[in-house]
Amino acid sequence: MDDFEPLATLRQPTATRPLLGLTVLVVEDSRFACEAIRLLCLRSGGRIRRADCLASARRHLQVYRPSVVIIDLGLPDGSGTELIAEMNAMTPRVGVILGMSGDDGAEALARSAGADGFLAKPISSLALFQESILQHLPADRQPSGPRILNEDEITPDPVAYCDDLAHAAEILGEDHDGAVLAYLAQFVGGLARSAADLPLEQAARALARTQDSAGTSRSDVARLAGLVQARLSERIAI
Repeated sequence: MDDFEPLATLRQPTATRPLLGLTVLVVEDSRFACEAIRLLCLRSGGRIRRADCLASARRHLQVYRPSVVIIDLGLPDGSGTELIAEMNAMTPRVGVILGMSGDDGAEALARSAGADGFLAKPISSLALFQESILQHLPADRQPSGPRILNEDEITPDPVAYCDDLAHAAEILGEDHDGAVLAYLAQFVGGLARSAADLPLEQAARALARTQDSAGTSRSDVARLAGLVQARLSERIAI
């Protein structure tokens, strides 16, 4: 099934809702980051579908062809660059493929895999989000006439942040190998950047450095676990 449905052709984009008629598939494991994209799509007129891993995204793409795909590079079952490369080689190709990450150097990786563009986390600017998609769409899928750039910033629901913290705490409470800890460091680091939580981000980076050096520091894991539990306790108290 193609998400460029006949009905969608009747829903022409407007200056205030420039993504009207488009379906955006977000491949993202963080509920907090996905909530930000959901709000940006809602304000822009686009519909959103979500996949939280590569396997889920591939199952989705067997049934639907979205208009736009936004793919996080750090996913629990592999790198988002794998899916970007697969989708870039598809015929017919999805109209717009964007990579997404908060890591340094991620944009170059996404573009070399075949992404049309890149979104750097945290993503909160409505104007930047819309322009990142619109600049890659054909003229007949864009709003006609002048469009005023909307400088609004969106703020995701804190409940989604708590959900991500709980997910991290669950992983930290299990036995972990190096691959799991590397993923966890990336996941919590991205979450912390999106939430402007510097101490949590620093703890995640410390764990990532340990994994890069092919070692596992119990103190780094314990520090990160303690901070995650403290954030959860603060949220519960609120």
